[in-house]
Amino acid sequence: MADVARVAGVSHQTVSRVLNGAPHVRPGTRERVLAAIRELDYRPNVAARALVTRRSQTLGVVSFGSALYGPASMLDSIEQAARSAGYFVSVASLRSLETRSVQEAVDRLRDQGVEGIVVIAPQTPAVSAVAQLSTAVPVVAVGAGSDSPVPTVSVDNEAGARAVTRHLLDLGHATVHHIAGPPGWLETATRQAGWRKALEAAGAPVPEAHPGDWSARAGYEAGLRLAADATVTAVFCANDHLALGLLRALHEAGRAIPGDISVVGFDDMSEAAYFAPPLTTVRQDFGELGRRALELLVDEVTRSSRTTGVAGREHAGSPESAGRHVLVPTELVLRGSSGRAPR
Repeated sequence: MADVARVAGVSHQTVSRVLNGAPHVRPGTRERVLAAIRELDYRPNVAARALVTRRSQTLGVVSFGSALYGPASMLDSIEQAARSAGYFVSVASLRSLETRSVQEAVDRLRDQGVEGIVVIAPQTPAVSAVAQLSTAVPVVAVGAGSDSPVPTVSVDNEAGARAVTRHLLDLGHATVHHIAGPPGWLETATRQAGWRKALEAAGAPVPEAHPGDWSARAGYEAGLRLAADATVTAVFCANDHLALGLLRALHEAGRAIPGDISVVGFDDMSEAAYFAPPLTTVRQDFGELGRRALELLVDEVTRSSRTTGVAGREHAGSPESAGRHVLVPTELVLRGSSGRAPR
């Protein structure tokens, strides 16, 4: 910092103010300091700063299923929100979300000095693991529903499923069939619950759900069975990949979409608008999900910093944090794959 100050012709306090974004620095002075920083390739010593401030400006993320659209989008949105807020992110990616593996990942992140941890918890075992976490740093769970003892942020999957099911019933379909996600996933349970509640509220028959596994292959296999049933006129798929496989099966069977069968999905993945026909689906705002998760975690970090001072391990949940559950709304996106029921 002294070298930068000498080259820029300012005091080291001025360099510090520029680095910290202080407002009371003349534009010309700020530009000279930034030019000196570029010329000298100066980088602040993060480790030294952390020793002085006791702040690492680093957050941890425990991730699972990062090859799948939903968890991958959650991770990306959290990382972007953290960068925008001036935090570094350290990611621990797991193959299973059992209690032991989650606790080990949290311990590794704590060893790196993270100030708080986000756990992406889309499966039932992950919710149980988060509930049993022992850590002195704040934890926020993403996708864990509202039964977790730690603060959570989730997409309102049930409301999205209700909306898309009502949309199909309003188009005159007698009922709506459902290709579900795999068991053990919270999205599977909440989307299926929303579909069922919408049918029951309308007094419509509730068909047995077809099991899936988030893949286009599972949608295709279920689609072969549905295409052979002439009474099926509307299908709600638990995600867009399932809908893609279903569309292929219906095309092969010669069933017109949406003339014979309406198809809707969930996610609004970037390719959904280019399916044949373009897919009606439920959009999840992953950007908002990441922002809300980060806001909640930073708030928990701030709350914890006011009250900590006694070293030791604590339960991840606290009475002050209990009940802090945020639901991010969904949006129904209407495209060409849904239409009025055939006469």
